Amino acid sequence: MNARQYAPTHVRLKDLNPLLETKIHMSNYPKLAIVGRPNVGKSALFNKICRKKIAIVDEAEGITRDRLYTDAEFFGIPFELIDTGGINARSQALFNAEIKRQAEIAIEEADFIIMVVDGLVGLTDLDSEIALVLKRTRKPLVLAVNKIDDITHTNRIHEFHCLGIPHVIAVSAAQGWHLAELLEAVFGTKLAEFDNSEKEKRLAVSIVGRPNVGKSSLVNYLLDEERCIVSPIAGTTRDSVDIPFLFNGKPMTLIDTAGIRRKHAEHEVVDKFAAIRTERAIERSDICILMLDAQQGITAQDKKIANTIEEAGKGCLILFNKWDLVKGFRMEHCMKEVTEEVPFLNHCPKIFISAKNGRNVDKIFDGLLEIYDESQKRITTHQLNKFIEAAMQKNHPPMITGKRLRIYYMAQVAIAPPKFILFVNSPHLMAETYRKYLYNQFRDAYGFKGSPLLIHLKGKPKERVIAPRRPPKGLLNTTDDDDFDGELDDHDDYDDDMGDMEIDGIYSEEGVDVDVSDLSETQKHEREDLN
Repeated sequence: MNARQYAPTHVRLKDLNPLLETKIHMSNYPKLAIVGRPNVGKSALFNKICRKKIAIVDEAEGITRDRLYTDAEFFGIPFELIDTGGINARSQALFNAEIKRQAEIAIEEADFIIMVVDGLVGLTDLDSEIALVLKRTRKPLVLAVNKIDDITHTNRIHEFHCLGIPHVIAVSAAQGWHLAELLEAVFGTKLAEFDNSEKEKRLAVSIVGRPNVGKSSLVNYLLDEERCIVSPIAGTTRDSVDIPFLFNGKPMTLIDTAGIRRKHAEHEVVDKFAAIRTERAIERSDICILMLDAQQGITAQDKKIANTIEEAGKGCLILFNKWDLVKGFRMEHCMKEVTEEVPFLNHCPKIFISAKNGRNVDKIFDGLLEIYDESQKRITTHQLNKFIEAAMQKNHPPMITGKRLRIYYMAQVAIAPPKFILFVNSPHLMAETYRKYLYNQFRDAYGFKGSPLLIHLKGKPKERVIAPRRPPKGLLNTTDDDDFDGELDDHDDYDDDMGDMEIDGIYSEEGVDVDVSDLSETQKHEREDLN
């Protein structure tokens, strides 16, 4: 077995542009596929090995449909792990043929294979058929007898020796038992033959939207292969599928996600898990592609998804899919409807496409890179202060309860998403209308196309002044009230504009000058004697 066998695979991308040579470049890491019949614990083992909750795990059969990829490591040596759906040629379950095809592709591209069987059920005819197919590949193969949750049941592995697989390991995916032994049997010393150089950070792009708007169809068109299962049935995709690739030399990861339904439409537990996986995909992505159905326009659920993207601080590219089916409706009207419903989308690039025939698909990657570059911009404090000065001269802040907002300066503190801080005298003096005015002026001046803007107000800190010790009796005209507790009352004068406490007529040892204009001559002499 030599390193040449494990050369990274390249799959040609559909010719988006005749002048563009773009290739889907899979990971250089060795690939380990987990295969077996349905409901033997493949996804649970997948999650345990990679130490992440990526695949949806449920007792029902046929939950996993698409093949899933993730990076994992074995004693510090990285490899790529592949989860597959259950193989059962005789099943009449929905998408069974497509699931079987996905598993066959994973077996074909894998460098190592783990076949999983159920130690509680025992050996089945289907296990024998799958083992026969896997042995014909002549790839390193290990049999994992799963669900051995009690060490006293390890003798159950012996009936599986008849499959003719040399390495048989008893494991428990639920408890994480014998996983190190399993991986050691799989890899041995062969991992050293691979190029395990550290990968450059990839730009993560997730495709999100309602069910059945064409997310998986777009992925398949871009990859020019049946990477994801596609059907007219809403909810076909359940897991979040990561696809690494290179675009003009820039490493990226495309994430196909399950459609986000309304809460009351999530009838099955699997639908809830799928929604959670999609929300996590948004959180770990750098840019989100919000795909809309051009025939239906923007819906209430689409607005919720857009708000989720903005709250997560992710860049956003809007795709109006199925535009080839729209008749008698102008693009300008469609865009106007979207921007009126969700103000944030007004600043996001919009592309009208057809994932079925590839219309305008070549513009997607240019839009993504533009959004990424905009999110990485930094503006100096000097430029921001000049902007604030010009904006305030053009339109002064309104008076609120006799006081006016003062903006001292503005600074950028973060990128991706861009985050700014306005240092003001009092945040509550910022009227909502003036906040929107500054926001729009800032967008016009600096753009940040497709990126949400986070602008925070920071007021001048209020100084807490501690009252002095009670002066000697007769020195000042103070009250004899025994309830004096050594602290100032809330009704003392406070200048909101300056943020400093002004104290009149109170003797202080903390550096506060005493106003002696109201003291009598006798009190002045007594004070001089004390000093």
